[in-house]
Amino acid sequence: MSSGSDKPSLFPLVEIRQLTKSYLRGKQVLEVLHGIDLDIPEGDFVALMGPSGSGKTTLLNLIGGIDSPTSGLLKIDDQRIDELSGNALAAWRADTVGFIFQSYNLMPVLSAQKNVELPLLLTDMSAAERKHRASIALQLVGILDRAGHKPNELSGGQQQRVAIARALVSDPRILICDEPTGDLDRKTADEVLTLLQQLNREFGKTIVMVTHDPKAAEYAKHTVHLDKGTLAVEAGH
Repeated sequence: MSSGSDKPSLFPLVEIRQLTKSYLRGKQVLEVLHGIDLDIPEGDFVALMGPSGSGKTTLLNLIGGIDSPTSGLLKIDDQRIDELSGNALAAWRADTVGFIFQSYNLMPVLSAQKNVELPLLLTDMSAAERKHRASIALQLVGILDRAGHKPNELSGGQQQRVAIARALVSDPRILICDEPTGDLDRKTADEVLTLLQQLNREFGKTIVMVTHDPKAAEYAKHTVHLDKGTLAVEAGH
């Protein structure tokens, strides 16, 4: 797995300027994010925190290309993803972003190995290469010995490790994590967070993580607080 770009970057990996997001509720326009400005350097590990309804998951979804902003600038790796839509945005997302969710989102009928291979089915990679890449990812997260097990044969922590391996298998530039430890007990959560921290420190993976858990946020390098759709003071660890 590569450790990001070899040459020093002259611009932040994620650059956000005056970003807004509004939704239509009946006839009412509801603005969820109000003029967000944020830079995330390559190799950073950022925790997004804030009360329910603060806009943190909306911001995460915009950075991950799951949703598009209403206005403002959103650049990732010097590319204006706010100007992409449809197939172009989906192709960018598959190439650039790895997703880790609270509920793991594993396919119940597939083994851990086959779940990790799923993102590679979108490429022209051979079956042998897919298997090889998936095995490396499973080994990296410490669960290669469970490669043949289906999700219902794994603990919650093991399922989240499989989900992290799936996010890593296409070697993304950025990992997007939405409450990755929300369904886990404290000990298992700490093990998963230690793994994310290791991916950040040893492999240079840029990680943006939404969490409501202050203990989880301590594993990040920076914490960004959102409140009612605006950024509060940024804290470093």
